[in-house]
Amino acid sequence: MHRPEHLPFSPEAYSARLRLPNGRVHIVIDTDAANEIDDQFALAWALLHPERLQIHGIYATPFSFAHRRSTYAAAAPDAPPFNSPDVGMQRSYDEIIKVQALMALSSPLPTFKGSPAYLRSLNEPIRSDATDHLIATALAMPQDEPLYVVAIGCATNVASALLLAPEITQKIVVVWTSAFPSHAPHANASFNLEQDVLASQYLYESGVPLVYLPGYHVGAQLRLSLAEVERYVKPHGNIGRYLHALFADNPLWAITGRPATEAHSWVIWDLINFAWLINPDWVPSHIVPTPVLDNDLHWRPREQAHPMREAYAVQRDEIFNDFFARLAAACV
Repeated sequence: MHRPEHLPFSPEAYSARLRLPNGRVHIVIDTDAANEIDDQFALAWALLHPERLQIHGIYATPFSFAHRRSTYAAAAPDAPPFNSPDVGMQRSYDEIIKVQALMALSSPLPTFKGSPAYLRSLNEPIRSDATDHLIATALAMPQDEPLYVVAIGCATNVASALLLAPEITQKIVVVWTSAFPSHAPHANASFNLEQDVLASQYLYESGVPLVYLPGYHVGAQLRLSLAEVERYVKPHGNIGRYLHALFADNPLWAITGRPATEAHSWVIWDLINFAWLINPDWVPSHIVPTPVLDNDLHWRPREQAHPMREAYAVQRDEIFNDFFARLAAACV
């Protein structure tokens, strides 16, 4: 894999583009909303912060757990999480619509279907309604106001848009959660990263300004208990009841099995992207060299690396307390 011939920014300009967000920011959301339960929590929280997040559109990404079928050998072969990527994308699209309906928005946000498949080649980007909207929205942004692409699924839609219109690298900042910190020696067995390895690799090769929020072991601290959901989420409106129902009967249990006891917890991974945008103090981060992601899913250093921003901690209680307070205020 080769980098673009010319990176879009000087090192100083990268640092400026990767500065901490301030005030109301322009975003689009790229989500595999039906793959488990964290996306629904994250979408609801984003929609509860209109003074901070101006959402221009929401995109459905493909997803499938079929590549992990051997890990869950005891699961029924036709369990819903093993759906093909195109079915996963359609399920995610439907889930985005459902979350908005449950929140009774006065005007639903523009929602677009993304790629029905993963990238096969960098010479074959996959055009979709999502990529077309992302490109048009990015190009319409004022020069000094980036469009933040909040990516909480695989990178297929984002990589395809970058390949279709490389000029948007100068107009967007990708905020992506996945995998281990860039200094970790482990292979990156992370759902968002491993589904579409080529797209994941291209995020690091393209030169696009990137805010990388490791899932392990940063986002993994965003663990929520059933007791908290029953007390602080369930009482608040149709969306609260729905989030509680998802938590109490997680769709991934179809392949992972139910917990051994009624009391359990779950990581609400995707809150981390919105937490960084709403209050970057909740997700401390720093500027680091952008690594190479090799074909064995290990990080390795890059010569003449361009910078990216990477999170190294998360303020779990502040994030969940804000989520609970917003939900309670909106759904009395």
